[in-house]
Amino acid sequence: MALPAYSLSADIDEGFQRPSRFGQAPLAYRAAAKVVGEEVEPGASKVGVVAIGRNEGQRLDKCLKSVIQRAALVVYVDSGSTDGSAPMARSSGSEVVELDTLIPFTAARARNEGFERMRQVAPDLPYVHFVDADCEVVAGWIETAAAFLDAHLDVAVVCGRRRERYPTRSIYNNLCNIEWDTPVGETKACGGDALMRVDAFEQVGGYRAHLIAGEEPELCVRLRAAGWRVWRLDAEMTFHDAAMTRFSQWWSRTLRNGYGFAQGAYLHGASTERHSVWKSLRAWLWGVFLPLGCLLSGLTFGTWGWAAWLIYPFQILRQTVRNSGPLRQRALLALFQLLARFPESWGQIKFVRDLMLRRQARLIEYK
Repeated sequence: MALPAYSLSADIDEGFQRPSRFGQAPLAYRAAAKVVGEEVEPGASKVGVVAIGRNEGQRLDKCLKSVIQRAALVVYVDSGSTDGSAPMARSSGSEVVELDTLIPFTAARARNEGFERMRQVAPDLPYVHFVDADCEVVAGWIETAAAFLDAHLDVAVVCGRRRERYPTRSIYNNLCNIEWDTPVGETKACGGDALMRVDAFEQVGGYRAHLIAGEEPELCVRLRAAGWRVWRLDAEMTFHDAAMTRFSQWWSRTLRNGYGFAQGAYLHGASTERHSVWKSLRAWLWGVFLPLGCLLSGLTFGTWGWAAWLIYPFQILRQTVRNSGPLRQRALLALFQLLARFPESWGQIKFVRDLMLRRQARLIEYK
């Protein structure tokens, strides 16, 4: 049975409010190509692009330049930027939606509002490509993805290979690059960059606007429950610029992931696939229960009791063996895989707190 569609209309219980600051739609939605005086590439007339961002500066400029000639319409959704992002986007020929700052920002909310603007301006477009403004779309990707959806009518979402632009600048950037390297073929979920079928997106009600993380896997759960498939192609899709150079940034991003796991498990944990349940349980296990158990063991049994903490280096060794790649990379990845359980568990705790207090989650930023 398909899960009930989540409406894009106001939902007070889930903290969603729908602002209406769209303004007047232009007469022609191929204005982007006309501004730069060039024709839209073949096949792009089927696709609208929705880019979302906040204070991305030159990263936004690269993002828009990578799609402006490859789509029939480009919509940029700005979440309260103070660096001139919105005027920059307008000068590129993109439609711009500036979110109401009185309503909490989320990527999900931004994508929904960008999608609604796209539907207002170009209601006949069958495909929408979502992209984060810190990403640059690879030439030819949109045409490849659109052709795949043309040929596979039961596929709602198609994505490709996202790569980190500067993986060697920091261990944190490299961790992102490893994270993006996922198997190709039919899959359960996509990330923030993906081409979607407009009718499928509307059928399930779009993103849940109150989610501060994990909104893409959650959307894919509902799409698959409605009979659609999700596919990852063996093709280059985007270059991402995480710009993470500090441990505190990595901690904040991982904490946000933990919060997203908790939200996903709360929404779909009782389903047959147990969405995000294991990711939530392992955060509680390694980040909360085992530390408390080891502390209690040491206080109770003395020297031998403190040996319980050895479970952590043993887990790092176990993950090092399981990971692939050069030994140094495997060991470093194993270390951060275990360290991640601590900010993830804190994200879980924050979710439980917000749930008990019936409080709307606030966006957790790392840049």
